[in-house]
This record gives sequence, structure tokens and C-alpha cells, in this order.
Amino acid sequence: MYRSAELTEKQIEALRYLRNAIVHDGYSPSVRDLARALGYRSPRTAFLILCALIEKGWLKRRQDGQLQLRKPLPEANDYARTVEVPLVGMAACGAPVLAEENIEAYIPVSTKLAKPGSRYFLLRASGDSMDEAGIDDGDLLLVRQQNCAENGEKIVALIDDEATVKELHREKGVIVLKPRSSNKRHKPIMLSEDFIIQGVVTSVLPGNI
Repeated sequence: MYRSAELTEKQIEALRYLRNAIVHDGYSPSVRDLARALGYRSPRTAFLILCALIEKGWLKRRQDGQLQLRKPLPEANDYARTVEVPLVGMAACGAPVLAEENIEAYIPVSTKLAKPGSRYFLLRASGDSMDEAGIDDGDLLLVRQQNCAENGEKIVALIDDEATVKELHREKGVIVLKPRSSNKRHKPIMLSEDFIIQGVVTSVLPGNI
């Protein structure tokens, strides 16, 4: 799909470092961070590498100044039958979850997991509210995009401009979003019907993929 021949070894090394920071650590490194990672004393060379990657279409700066990975890394092409799935940050209320400003990177996922015919996104889990359901802090959640769900399904719901992952239950006309946590401080969330379901969690991927 994308040819690694268009990239130098240092550019590929830079992409790997940026990918790991954005996807696994959840932050966009500075030019000085990149320079240190590549072993340069001066940030100028790292800046030029960054500019080249932006010019070639591998990276983009979002309106908030954060870097966005626009293509999977070259080695991802070795995997059979994958589809690029966007990793999104917090989706603001009223904005489509897959709006460009929400996307941090694209990650290749097997079509055995991201099945053709549906739209998917990845969301980074935060906290321990679902640890007893096998979802740990930093895991990547594969979410099938849909606005409805069945009782007992793990969903991504948008509440007060924040995405939360809970188990959906309908009880006597009330929506209950239940945590599945060893930490008893997490309590069920009681809601009416006027909230937004962004999707259903179909797979949990380790945060170090």
C-alpha cells in the first residue's frame, strides 16, 4: 500500500518513535524529544526529518498543534488482510467520533477482528473501572461504531463531553452503565435515554501492540 522505499532509515526510526509515543504513551513528542530519541545534539536535524515526513504525507499537525499519524508504518504491510483503523482521542459532544481532529493515528488491524461491512475505531482505555471485564489501563479497545446496544454489552458512551466505557443495562425504564471493577469507588451511572452511544467494544488489544 505504502512503499517504505520513499523513507530513509532515520525517517522510519523517527516514525516508530512517534508512533510509540502517540499510540502507547498518549502524547505528541516535541522536536527536542525527537532529537534526543534519534541521538542528535541539535534539534534542527530532527526538525528537518519531521518536516520531510509531513511533506511526504506520513504526518500532519492538527489544529491543536499535536502530531497525527496519517499512514501505518511500512512494516505493517507484511501482515495479511488488515484494515487501517483510526485511534481516536476524546470525541467532543456533537462532533463525529471519526472527525479528523479526533484521530491520533491509524493502526492496522486484522479483518478477522475488524470485520468488513462495519466501521471501527480504537480508543485507549483509561483507569480501572473495567478491570474485572479484562480491560486494563492503557489497553486499546476495538469499537464497532453504532448508536445502539444490547443489555450486557460493553459500550463507549459520551457523557458530559467525555467518552466512558461501561456495561449497558436497562432496568425499569432507566439506563444503568455499570463498572466492572475491583476498585469499589467506581459506582454505576444512572441515565435517561438522552445520552449518546458511540459504539460497542468488540475486542481488547494490549496497549503495546
